[in-house]
Amino acid sequence: MSTIYRVGIAGHGTVGRIRHRVCNAHPNLHVVAVCDQSLDIGVTEGGVRTWTTFEQLLEEELDVLFVCLPNYMVPDVTIAGLHKGLHIFCEKPPGRDVSDIRRVIEVHKGYPDQRLMYGFNHRYHDSVMEALSIIQSGELGRVLDMRGVYGKSKIIQYDRKEWRCVREKSGGGILLDQGIHMLDLMRLFAGEFTQVTSHISSDFWGHDVEDNAWVLMRTEDGKVAMLHSSATQWRHHFRLEINLSKGALVLSGLLTSTRSYGAEQLTVRYPGEDDRGDPQETTWRFNQDPSWEREVADFVKAVQDGTPIKFGTSDEALKTMQLVYRIYCADPVWKARHNLSEE
Repeated sequence: MSTIYRVGIAGHGTVGRIRHRVCNAHPNLHVVAVCDQSLDIGVTEGGVRTWTTFEQLLEEELDVLFVCLPNYMVPDVTIAGLHKGLHIFCEKPPGRDVSDIRRVIEVHKGYPDQRLMYGFNHRYHDSVMEALSIIQSGELGRVLDMRGVYGKSKIIQYDRKEWRCVREKSGGGILLDQGIHMLDLMRLFAGEFTQVTSHISSDFWGHDVEDNAWVLMRTEDGKVAMLHSSATQWRHHFRLEINLSKGALVLSGLLTSTRSYGAEQLTVRYPGEDDRGDPQETTWRFNQDPSWEREVADFVKAVQDGTPIKFGTSDEALKTMQLVYRIYCADPVWKARHNLSEE
């Protein structure tokens, strides 16, 4: 018989509720309890117990913990779950800075049989998976360069009391909150970046976290990537152009819970000798978003089979966090203003 894993969800905001729905739909997961400071202590009509703190939640008999909490709480709750003997699925980012994820990794070394996965969900989108398949096939040659824009109109409602706007609690602004997904994809498609230059700004919203980051990066073998991570985009926007030696890929739009980033599409360009700069193109449009289900299914499979995590390992999370802080520190003014370190 298949094992049914008892699930607790720490943090029951927008993402926590999505994870709850996905867990309910998985045949091997059963949500028994959730916690959130906005909840009352009790039991829902569906029999799920509700708590206000993660300490109360961790007194439950659980097998798996989903961590969907603010950045400043993430590492400590993850570590507490590991000490309780639980498998952990944690949303990105893995904390406020590199030292947060390093603390988790050090503790996890003592629990090698417990799975730890981070939710870099964009890797599971149809457009991304199809683009990765094309790149890995070699059909369009090698990756030359990338240009990415990922932005929205605000990090959040920009109430100055909101934790995302307070560096001590968030660790960073739009780059850490949203741009981290684009950086993770750029690493997926190009490998590790060894040279980084940047300009980081908080000039518009005036918080101590960034509202814009302009980034230029290069890998050891010469792949170049440009990124604009923006909280002044005004219209939600996602676009990643990947130029290869025999063609190009354009990922545009992204299916999310808000449906505000436009249609998710992948365009493949096949240049010809006489195309005069107007090559043949094929565009796929993806109308469903199975990314959440795929991601959780991979996590459960690793828990069941004792196999390594496919995407979202703690090592990948560390490398992406290190890249975020290399970008922050590449702007000498920003680095000095906030006394930042790459480690």
